[in-house]
Amino acid sequence: MTATLFEPVKLGAIHARNRIVMAPLTRGRASQPGSVPNEMMATYYRQRAGAGLIISEATGISVEGLGWPSAPGIWSEEQVEGWKLTTRAVHEEGGAIVLQLWHMGRLVHPDFLGGNPPVSASATTAPDHAHTPTGRKPYEQARALGVDEIARVVGDYRRAAENAKNAGFDGVQLHGANGYLVDQFLRDGTNLREDEYGGAPENRVRFMREVLEALIDVWGADRVSIRLSPNGETQGCNDSDPAATFGEAARVIEELGLGFLELREPGPDGTFGRTDVPGQSPLIRRIYSGALVLNSDYDAARAVNDIESKACDAVSFGRPFISNPDLPERIRIGAEWAPNRDVPQSWYLPGPAGYIDYPVLAGAG
Repeated sequence: MTATLFEPVKLGAIHARNRIVMAPLTRGRASQPGSVPNEMMATYYRQRAGAGLIISEATGISVEGLGWPSAPGIWSEEQVEGWKLTTRAVHEEGGAIVLQLWHMGRLVHPDFLGGNPPVSASATTAPDHAHTPTGRKPYEQARALGVDEIARVVGDYRRAAENAKNAGFDGVQLHGANGYLVDQFLRDGTNLREDEYGGAPENRVRFMREVLEALIDVWGADRVSIRLSPNGETQGCNDSDPAATFGEAARVIEELGLGFLELREPGPDGTFGRTDVPGQSPLIRRIYSGALVLNSDYDAARAVNDIESKACDAVSFGRPFISNPDLPERIRIGAEWAPNRDVPQSWYLPGPAGYIDYPVLAGAG
């Protein structure tokens, strides 16, 4: 039944040996100070290199854009050298890995910025609390980026893409989802601008387009991808007409010819990448003709179904990869998936416990 998942697939210029993609997963193990990737991270990714493609954890493009304790960056030479450990490890196992480029926008707490406010599309405040090195604190109001500053941020993305190439990655993915900076520009609930970057969907996608064009200048379109999350509110980021907004985003992605689009499509209510209406194509498929990767809440059976029904070309698995470093092999032989441990121990705390100490199946292969 799962043989479909083990057919190779072309994701732009990347030839994935199977259709099981490892989704980006924030784990908070970079060395401090400096947000530097390390040998433990390389071991973690090596263990999971059986995926057809690994999308790295979200990685800060600049000090301004990174507001998660011990998450890695890609703005310094030390970080580039640290990431080389990971890309070398994955390639030695025959795998492929792209770097996800991250600017958190208004979700960066001033504690990460020397007390300065974070930046966003507009002067808005995220709900809930930020994770900071000294505990959870309420988010604070962001300031709107000026037009000249937008050009600077696009330049930060470009330098991060160049650094990713120097670090040995196979491509880059723009994090355009989950309420972070690109998403804050896309959605009218957080983009209140009245200039060329605000108002109609055609204007609100401008920032995304400019960043993607910068990444393409560095990598070529077939090694650039993007992650979007069009279904509903996320971290206080919402839109009054997501079909219009994300339909326009899909048109830009189609025009630019990206290598692939990863869509966070929570089931069973996701409506942008799949549809339960016979004979009707979902919105994204009507606009975007390239390789599509769907994500969120998948098991093997649903992944097979969506690939065979042409809803997508591959499926990205996130949390199952935390506790199942050999997830593709478990899927191949129909073995049980190991459960995750308690969230605080297994996901974000420093050290190897709950990170690189999950066992693989004995005698598998």
